[in-house]
Amino acid sequence: MIPLKTICSRFVPLPMENIDTDQIIPARFLKATTRDGFGKNLFRDWRYENNDDTQPKKGFVLNQPEYTGEILVAGKNFGCGSSREHAAWALQDYGFKAVVSSFFADIFKNNALNNGVLPVKVSDAFLSELFALGNEATISIDVDKQTITIDQTGAQEIFDINIYKKTCLINGYDDIDYLLSNKKAIEAFEAKMV
Repeated sequence: MIPLKTICSRFVPLPMENIDTDQIIPARFLKATTRDGFGKNLFRDWRYENNDDTQPKKGFVLNQPEYTGEILVAGKNFGCGSSREHAAWALQDYGFKAVVSSFFADIFKNNALNNGVLPVKVSDAFLSELFALGNEATISIDVDKQTITIDQTGAQEIFDINIYKKTCLINGYDDIDYLLSNKKAIEAFEAKMV
């Protein structure tokens, strides 16, 4: 994984609640055996007319060129539904490094962290403040300090993150990389036990 320490970006607002994993990546696209290519089907049924990817729905935010960025800001209860890891794969493959919401489904949250996508839980009031901003506004997220800041106003909140997952994100580790980073300490411990 790529180390994720800070993000400063415009954001894509998706002010809908209860976005489930089937809406994030529909089940019919889960046949691939690698993580590549899922981004093209992110929010597929919301982005395109019927099953035709040549006819984008003009009203959907990802089809509007004025909304870009590495951060998705979504309504409450993002990632509910089935436990498919593909939802995190699709977000990451599309180019999102973080998702901001006032509530995440636990399984989605863990899948996102395991795949290098940072779920940032904020208060309902802070989320409303984000949705009220214009499309030129930027957000800064500092993983080490665990802060999210609206750059234009200075409004800031602190978010929680598991210390282990924080270490992995900052260093670009998956679970195996983390173990390998502790190889010398493990070997030293084993040597003492003999």
